[in-house]
Amino acid sequence: MSPRPPHREAHRTERVGWLRAAVLGANDGIVSTASLIIGVATAHASRSSVLVAGLAGLVAGAMSMATGEYVSVSSQADTEHADLERERRELAEDPAAEHAELVKIYVDRGMDRALAEQVATQMMNRDALAVHAREELGITEALRARPLQAALASAASFGVGATVPLLTGVLSPVAHLVPIVALTCLVLLAALGGLAAYVGGARPLVGAVRVTLWSALAMAVTAAAGALFGSSG
Repeated sequence: MSPRPPHREAHRTERVGWLRAAVLGANDGIVSTASLIIGVATAHASRSSVLVAGLAGLVAGAMSMATGEYVSVSSQADTEHADLERERRELAEDPAAEHAELVKIYVDRGMDRALAEQVATQMMNRDALAVHAREELGITEALRARPLQAALASAASFGVGATVPLLTGVLSPVAHLVPIVALTCLVLLAALGGLAAYVGGARPLVGAVRVTLWSALAMAVTAAAGALFGSSG
């Protein structure tokens, strides 16, 4: 019999880094830009003013998302780097203690001590820092912080998401701009929430309902604010 080909498994955790940033960016792009357009429109502004506000919101929001993601994920990366440097130093200064620490981790997970000793020795001989990063610190290649990837994914997805309410505002009749923008964006947000939940292994309906309810609330509050300040002005 010919040997079976190696079994390849695709785990959803491999998508966590870019998926979280992309979904957050797209949702924020749609919700914030749609809310901004609706708020300005309910204040009885002209179509040009509404579209200028929406375009400004797209540019500012994309840059804000990129900056926020880069700074926050960079902080995570700095922490990971500091922990790895400390682990590298401890491995150089006292490898026996680090070996004992790894053995204890395996014993606590259910291995007998003899096997744990053997596994720890072989794993440390192969790549001591990598095994301690994974087993002791919980740092893996799939889940490591990638600031630039997160920033680019957030900015791009925000821009794509924000384009939807902006184009809808351009194409909609002025008299019906608010309901058309709101309905279009809520339908898209429901689909996006369901898709994100599906890709992440959760229930699509729950994701769709959760995103739709909170987005509708955001648009309603902004519309109320726009109507209030528009009438008072």
